[in-house]
Formats: sequence, structure tokens, C-alpha cells
Amino acid sequence: MAQTRILIVDDEPKLVRLVREVVTAVGYSAFSTGSGASAIELVALEQPDLVLLDIVLSDAVDGYEVARRVREFSDVPIIMLTARARESDLLRGFEAGADDYLVKPFSSKELLARVRAVLKRARLEPAASPKPEIVCGELRMDTARRRVTVGDREVKLTRTEYNLLHELSTHPNQVLLHEQLLTTVWGAEYRDDLDYLRAYVRYLRQKLEPDPANPKMIVTVPGVGYMLTCPDTVR
Repeated sequence: MAQTRILIVDDEPKLVRLVREVVTAVGYSAFSTGSGASAIELVALEQPDLVLLDIVLSDAVDGYEVARRVREFSDVPIIMLTARARESDLLRGFEAGADDYLVKPFSSKELLARVRAVLKRARLEPAASPKPEIVCGELRMDTARRRVTVGDREVKLTRTEYNLLHELSTHPNQVLLHEQLLTTVWGAEYRDDLDYLRAYVRYLRQKLEPDPANPKMIVTVPGVGYMLTCPDTVR
């Protein structure tokens, strides 16, 4: 099997050296850049298996912009490095296309846990649906082509957004526990990370709901979980 290659995008030399030493010590290959513009080119040319992406970079292209532009042509997993963990920052990163985030300062153990979990998640697809198409009101999921539409409008979803919606849609009108969704979509090590789930549900609503502030499709059961509500015409 080819060696897993990780692109480190950060303009702090000490941090780059630390991350490189940690990931290469367990068998990964690593290369780096401190420039956002260069990072976009390297993803296109080198096709890494994972990108560790700092939000604040030395040039005019910050981490959010790098993620957005990379998502125009690649599904490479992206872990954003940030000094803040506010929900608004999380949401902005997920909206840009990030798969995960790490808050500085982080330990070597935490870094490797996140890297392994994201790589594992990227290599796994949701279990094949017994139905080639899932219909929930105006929402349609073409499970063979991983295509989602609401009415006549196609909705572009990231890998994680699709996997979350797929899990909800295969259990229509059923309340799925927070822990169940986190474990199935992200992995067992994320079962207590409710911020991930809240941020992704919020962004899914922005993409799917006519009025995201008053959701009718993905509803919250306070303190318990979420449910995809579907009319009787579900098939």
C-alpha cells in the first residue's frame, strides 16, 4: 500500500517541524508550505491524502479560502488548525469544507488521533442503501450517485454532510441519539463532541431548509438527538 502523504500548511516553522516529526514517526510522509496560494497548487499537483491547514497564514489567502478553493476540485480530507474553538469558527470552517479541527496548542496524541480518525472516515463509505433513491417530501437522495436535490435544486454537500444526511434519511421519522449520530458518522472517539453535530446540523439546515431558523425537515429533540421528518409519501 502506498505511503499516506500529509500536506502541512502553516507558517510557523516550529509547529511544522513538530507536526512533521509526529506524523513521520508513525509512518506517514509529510511535506509543507506556509503559503495559502502554494497550498492550493500543491493539493492539485501532489494530491495528498490529508491536509493539515492553519487558518492564519502569512499571505493574502487564509485557511478558509484555501479550503473553499480546494473543495472546487478535490475531496481531500482537511483538518483545520485554529487557536479558537467557538461554534461560529467551527461553522465557518465546516462551511469552507473542513472535515475536522484541532485547537492549538494540541498534544501529539491528540494530533494523531484526529489524523487517524479523519483518514479512516475518508476511506469508509456509508453502508449501501437498499434503495437506489430515498425520497422525503421534496428531498431526494440518489444513493448510487451520491446526489441530493430539494425540488428542482441540486444541493452540493461535503462528504461528512452527505454521510450525516444519509444516516438521518435511512431512519425517517425516528429520533437518532446524539451519540448514535456521532459514532456512526464521525467514529466512536467523537461520541461526546456535540459541537461537531450541532455545527453540521445547522449547516445542513442552511442548505436544505426553506427557513433554516425554523426547521421543518431536520428537527431537534432537545437533550436527545435529531430526526428527519418525512411525510407519508416516503418510499
